[in-house]
Amino acid sequence: MAHRLEDIARELGATLTGDGSLTVTRLVHPKDARGPGDLLVAFDPSLHATLDSTPAVCAVLGVEQEALAARFKGAVLVPRPRAAMAKLTALFVRPLTVTPGAHPSSLVDASARLGKDVAIGPLCVIGPGAVLDDGVMLESQVTVGEGARIGAESFLHAGVRIGPGVTIGARAVLHYNAVIGADGFSFTTRETGSVDKAREGVSRIDAANTTLLRIHSLGAVSLGDDVEIGACTTIDRGTVTDTQIGNGAKIDNHVQIGHNAVIGGNALICGMAGVAGSAVLGARVVLGARAGVADHVRVGDDAVLGAGAQAGSHLAANGVYLGTPAMPRERALEQFFHVSRLKILNKRLEIAETKINLLEHPDKKG
Repeated sequence: MAHRLEDIARELGATLTGDGSLTVTRLVHPKDARGPGDLLVAFDPSLHATLDSTPAVCAVLGVEQEALAARFKGAVLVPRPRAAMAKLTALFVRPLTVTPGAHPSSLVDASARLGKDVAIGPLCVIGPGAVLDDGVMLESQVTVGEGARIGAESFLHAGVRIGPGVTIGARAVLHYNAVIGADGFSFTTRETGSVDKAREGVSRIDAANTTLLRIHSLGAVSLGDDVEIGACTTIDRGTVTDTQIGNGAKIDNHVQIGHNAVIGGNALICGMAGVAGSAVLGARVVLGARAGVADHVRVGDDAVLGAGAQAGSHLAANGVYLGTPAMPRERALEQFFHVSRLKILNKRLEIAETKINLLEHPDKKG
C-alpha cells in the first residue's frame, strides 16, 4: 500500500507542496499517527492544534489550509475534501478477494452458468438456472435463487440472500445479510377491512380483519449497475412487475424497500429509511436516516427528505423537505419555531385572561 506523495497529488488532481518523493503507507486521523509513513487527514479545523506534535511528516489538507502545509515535509492540498476522500480511501483500501472457483462446501446446481473468474466461497448455494457473470465474487453462505442473475464484477458479502428471478447489474456491492427478493408484504381481506375503513376516514374500527389473504409476489427485483446495498437491508419482490432500483443507487443498512417500488438512478437512501409498496422515487432523490415514503407516493427528481421526514403525499422535484408530514423546509422551520413559542404564548394568554376578568368583574378583585 505504499504511495509516493507526488503520485497521490496527481491522482487527486491536487496541489503538492514540499517533497513529493516521500512515501506513505497508511491514511490516518491525526490522533492515530505513529510515524513518517502515515498520511494525515486533517480537514477539520478542530484538529489543527494537534498537528505541531504529530510524528507524521505528510498530510492532506484543504486548499484554504495552505498555511498549515509548512508544518510538514510534504502536503497535498485539495479543493473539495469529501470528494478527495473518495479517491484517497480507494488508494489505501484493502482489496476484497475470494479464492477463485467454487469452494468444496458450496452447492452449485448443474444448470447454473458461471462466467470467467467467478469465485464462490464456503457454504454458498447457487440455484437452478442461476447466472453469475464474469468476475462475480461471493463470500461465505450466500444464496442465489433459481433463475437469478448477478452482473459482472459484483461482490456479495457473507450471508446475502438473492431470491428467485432477481436481476443484479454489473459491479454491484451487497453487504452482509442483505435480502433481495423476499415476498412483498401484501395482504387483503374478503370483506372491507380496517385499512379500507381507515382510508375512508372512519375513526373507530370494529373487528374487520377476520381473515387475511396473501397477494402473492409473482414479480422479482431488478437492480441496475453500480448499485450498493447495505447490511441487513431488504428489498421485496414485486406483485406482477419487478421492484426496480436504478443505476448507481446507494442504499444504507437496515432499509426496507416495499414491493413494486421504483427507485431512480443515483438515489441515496440512509439507514433505517422505509419506502412503502408502489412508491416512486425519482433520480438522485436523497432520504435521510429514518425518513419514510408512503405507498403510491411519488417523490420528484433531486428532492431531499431530511432525517425522520415522512412523505404521505406527492413531493415535487428539487425541493428540500422536513417534518411529519413532510413539507418544504421553510414552512417546516416556521412551524417548529411557532411550536417552540407555544409555552410563552400560553402564559401570556393566561395573564391577559386574568386582566380581562378583573376588568369585567372588579368586585372579585383580591
